[in-house]
Amino acid sequence: MSGAAALGAGGIPATAVPRGEQKADLGAWLGVAAGSLGSLMATLDISIVNASLPTIQGEIGASASEGTWVATAYLVAEIVIIPLTGWLERVFGLRRFLLIAAVLFTGFSVMCGMAGDLTTMIIGRIGQGFTGGAMIPTAMTIIATRLPPSQQPIGTALFGATVILGPVFGPLLGGWLTENLSWHYAFFINVPVSAVLIALLVFGLPDQKMNLDELKSADWLGIVGMSLGLGGLTVVLEDGHKEAWFESTLIWQLSIVALAGFILLAIGQFTAKKPVIKLALLRNREFAAVSMMALILGGVLYGTSYIIPQFLAAIADYNALQAGQVVFLSGIPALLLMPVVPLLIRKIDLRLAVALGFGLMAFSCLLDTALTAQSSGGAFTESQLLRGVGQILAFMFLNQAAISAVDLDDAGDAAGVFNAARNLGGSITLALLATVQDTRWQFHRWNLHSNLQANDPAAQGWLSSLAEQFGGGAEGLTAAYRMIDATITREALVMAFNDEFWLMTVGTLLVIPLVLFLKPLPKGQVNLAMH
Repeated sequence: MSGAAALGAGGIPATAVPRGEQKADLGAWLGVAAGSLGSLMATLDISIVNASLPTIQGEIGASASEGTWVATAYLVAEIVIIPLTGWLERVFGLRRFLLIAAVLFTGFSVMCGMAGDLTTMIIGRIGQGFTGGAMIPTAMTIIATRLPPSQQPIGTALFGATVILGPVFGPLLGGWLTENLSWHYAFFINVPVSAVLIALLVFGLPDQKMNLDELKSADWLGIVGMSLGLGGLTVVLEDGHKEAWFESTLIWQLSIVALAGFILLAIGQFTAKKPVIKLALLRNREFAAVSMMALILGGVLYGTSYIIPQFLAAIADYNALQAGQVVFLSGIPALLLMPVVPLLIRKIDLRLAVALGFGLMAFSCLLDTALTAQSSGGAFTESQLLRGVGQILAFMFLNQAAISAVDLDDAGDAAGVFNAARNLGGSITLALLATVQDTRWQFHRWNLHSNLQANDPAAQGWLSSLAEQFGGGAEGLTAAYRMIDATITREALVMAFNDEFWLMTVGTLLVIPLVLFLKPLPKGQVNLAMH
């Protein structure tokens, strides 16, 4: 049995399933359904607000840069909780832990749906991230412990579909709810889904005793350090430009907090019996390469699902549903390819598949660098389909590479680091893209204005023509100036979006050579418990 199949996300031996058992019973499949539903709900809620974000920003009084925190806060919380899930499972028992998470997730979802200001929304999204993030890695624990090896590929395919489809289906569902009901229902929909999830957990998972002694031996330095480090770093990246970077006292203070957090995390690596996240695995060149590629994979996955709805809303005047439909295009290849992924993993060299996946993602971003003010959803069709193929290849094959790169005993820790890296990439990318958009928009706007010379005959003719269209005279001239400024502002914003896609293109291309550090899988091997 592979390392991944032998060990669940929380370090729980898969021998919980009798080796001689060829088929799981109904209770086991109910447990798998619970894990998959919880994972889908958690990954979907990362991006469900993206298509409706302009509407949400307007109603809660948030600016565009502040609005990114509606997505970023969720991701940051997930990054912190994912490495802690194995420990929390041991403390509370898997079923009790997931029941607590599901109930709290429902409560925080209601808080988000009722939010009337940015602060309440951010608190709710952080709570959603902490509780929803707990459901992602535990899904693979359920598969590894409740299904026999012969049926684990089915469970793994179900789980893989949730991880890929969640971020791309989120904007579509959020858009439909926003246009037909209200953006509030993008959060309220979690209430009935959570009710089904709770029922599945009760009937599908056995009860386990709590082990509160685990609280005494926990890596508290690492837990606190990781929270401060990742939280502080993300805020610095998010607000650095707005606060003029290190000219701001706030940015200095947050940087110090982040640095102190990472120092505490490092100390915990040497002093704790079992560090909250085993960073020593990164000394393995192959695993370090996988983790770096996971950063970029998360950045492209979450970055594009954020940028595209923003472009379509600002430039093409799309509503939330229309934008969500465009984002969902990248999920179609995942639906078509997921059933044959186990076969592809057995037949295709891992290094070739990962390189091809990242190459397709880079090319898809390159296609999106030629957007114009006349571009609409159709401009993204080809790039979204290519991106979907690239993401499914890169994600599923990197899963295998991450587990194969470490020893059997480190499979659970490797899963935590891999997923933390993927979500960290998404969080950092969302913060950077918000900064890049603001910076480059201002740059292009200034540049276009400076190149429009007042004594240029063509510019004077354009101004005169517009002034006449608005009735002439002083009022017509003022209206013409406003029209020109609006046109320049629009063109500058399009150019800023193109720059963002250029950034993701270059970033993706830079990590492709890291496939040289990967090793091919042993012939016929498929690792089954990466989350």
